[in-house]
Amino acid sequence: MVRASQATTFSSSAYFDDRGPHGTAQPITEHVNPHSRPIVSYFFPKGVGEHHYGERHPMKPHRLTLTNALVMGYGLDKQIHHIYNPRPATQAELEIYHDHDYIDFLSRVTPNNQNEMRHLIDMFNCVEDCPIFSEMYDFCRMYAGASLAGARKLTAGACDTAINWSGGLHHAKRGEASGFCYVNDIVLAILELLRYHPRVLYIDIDIHHGDGVELAFYHSNRVMTVSFHKYTGDFFPGTGKLDDNGASLGKHFCLNVPLQDGIDDDMYLTIFKTVIEDTVTAFRPTSIVLQCGADSLGCDRLGAFNLSIAAHGECVNFVRKFNVPLLVLGGGGYTIKNVSRCWTYETAVLVGATIPDELPATAYDPFFRDSQWKLHPPLTGRVENQNSPASLQRITISIRNKLRYLQGAPSVAMQEIPPDLEGWLADEERKQEEVDEERGTALAGERRSDRSMARNEFFEGDNDVDQDEGPVSVKRTVSSRKTRAPGKRARGKAKGRPSASAKEDGEEIEELPVAAASRSTKPRRTAKPRARARAKPAEKDKDLPDADFEAADAETDAPTPVDLEIDIS
Repeated sequence: MVRASQATTFSSSAYFDDRGPHGTAQPITEHVNPHSRPIVSYFFPKGVGEHHYGERHPMKPHRLTLTNALVMGYGLDKQIHHIYNPRPATQAELEIYHDHDYIDFLSRVTPNNQNEMRHLIDMFNCVEDCPIFSEMYDFCRMYAGASLAGARKLTAGACDTAINWSGGLHHAKRGEASGFCYVNDIVLAILELLRYHPRVLYIDIDIHHGDGVELAFYHSNRVMTVSFHKYTGDFFPGTGKLDDNGASLGKHFCLNVPLQDGIDDDMYLTIFKTVIEDTVTAFRPTSIVLQCGADSLGCDRLGAFNLSIAAHGECVNFVRKFNVPLLVLGGGGYTIKNVSRCWTYETAVLVGATIPDELPATAYDPFFRDSQWKLHPPLTGRVENQNSPASLQRITISIRNKLRYLQGAPSVAMQEIPPDLEGWLADEERKQEEVDEERGTALAGERRSDRSMARNEFFEGDNDVDQDEGPVSVKRTVSSRKTRAPGKRARGKAKGRPSASAKEDGEEIEELPVAAASRSTKPRRTAKPRARARAKPAEKDKDLPDADFEAADAETDAPTPVDLEIDIS
């Protein structure tokens, strides 16, 4: 028998909020044309939003679950060409940029053993902002694997735009964590893009300076980093001055746009479009990585700007219109209900869909109750604008002067594209027979190396293992040069190819077996032979392998012993 108090569920509230006069967005039902362009791929690692930094920590991976729920609720999945649940990155993939000791530490440390690893925790800066939490290493592998998968799809031409809202953790350094970031998936993705693309442009609209990415490519002229951020000298991470330009080959390939509190939509969009358009014109990137940190929105828990969701999305739309392969990543953002709305709106911008201001009905309706379930709540005007038109003009002029030093986009010499990690792993697992079969040198039940014939190969006596394939008849033509006196022998045994001008003179020599030709006289040559070999007894000449004749034929300056019957008319 069930008691009346047990007949109800743990909550008497409805699954969806009753919105009353406020409408509900209906999902898009029309599917995208599979042949339409641009092709958009959406990467969402399953379970990435279930991780938790800590009770009072501002970074909430749950914002990714909210974002994905809104994207699906609007029906934007019907407008996306491909949706992927990418595999996690391997340790070897993470170590393409990060130090082995650091990645090994991340793979071993847990909340249960962190007291025993306290010295390593301090060494790798996993304190305060970057705490040790459950399944932390799996979380890093998930978002890094999604960014790598997006970069690979772009390099393969399988899509034009790749979206990974779980990525964009731009503070992580090569050997330490920083600013809620443990693995720098942006650097890993750019390194993957550089395997195919000569020039990559990185744009960062997070309120914090993208110091980790800038540091990784500070000396490179193939990656230009442009960061729009708040800079006061003491605001985290404390870097990103206007004068930080890069070094060595990367001089002037690092641009920083330091801004003050309270910048509004008009000012931000003006300087953003001016700087990015000038940068794209000067640098001519072949691919772009855009980090869309949502902590630059108004009312953010850690931010101090006055940007609206529409203005933030307009930056994404402006970059999209360059029609360059584009990798779009997440980043900061600590008021999760605004973060999820922002990234949902920008997903619609990237797929070219128009969505209403009303939010769709999802299981997370209570998160948006205070804003009456709107996509574009008022977020601006909360902080006083400390930026002036004069200060922004000074920044714009300074950046334009730096771009003048580029003198055109850097070129990259043509070279073989290095194999990807999967190719390396596959090569390691293959047997020697499979390698031989691929090279076309496989033998029926035999294991030996084929002959190699170099241009400077000579007879090595009894140690020469080249095979003699029998006498070969050759037909040679020579020019009407002076010949040696009969009976004299050349100092070396190498035999040269006669000049092609003999055919023009119409002088031919009858076909002779090679063995007979080796015992005959030679024409005189005015130039000295390039390579000299040891003289061999005449009786051993008949045993010379064919490889010597073939290699000697390639030497045009070496003398050739032949019997001459020349008719000079």
